[in-house]
Amino acid sequence: MTTLKIGDNAPHFSGKDQDGKEHTLADYKGKKLVVFFYPKANTPGCTAEACDLRDNYERFQSNNYALLGVSADDAKAQTKFKEKFNFPFPLIADVDKEVIQAFGVWGPKKFMGREYDGIHRTTFVIDEEGVICDVIAEVKTKTHAAQILK
Repeated sequence: MTTLKIGDNAPHFSGKDQDGKEHTLADYKGKKLVVFFYPKANTPGCTAEACDLRDNYERFQSNNYALLGVSADDAKAQTKFKEKFNFPFPLIADVDKEVIQAFGVWGPKKFMGREYDGIHRTTFVIDEEGVICDVIAEVKTKTHAAQILK
């Protein structure tokens, strides 16, 4: 789906999290950044994915990673999702789909025979200099941390 690939510079983005705090690519210079795009807060696959990342958060931190979740849900839905599952990382409420489109993860999908536009579950790992070092399009929701930290 996305045209971004390993070795590309990550798109400069700006998005507000569940608390209205702005996050940009520049904020994470000097850290590895995991930007994971998920279709919808509080749905089974997205919950499994985010909970796996939460459960491995200390491993990410000890390896100099920051995590940032992104979906098109509004701030209220992101706040509920974050509080319900006690996520230690921010969730971008990208209602206008600016970050989603910058990374190229919005497009046609099929579910139960129905076609619609939505987010393609994709994770980008960005190095300390802002270069994409991994693109994970085949996300295993229950073991996603292991895919990233391989």
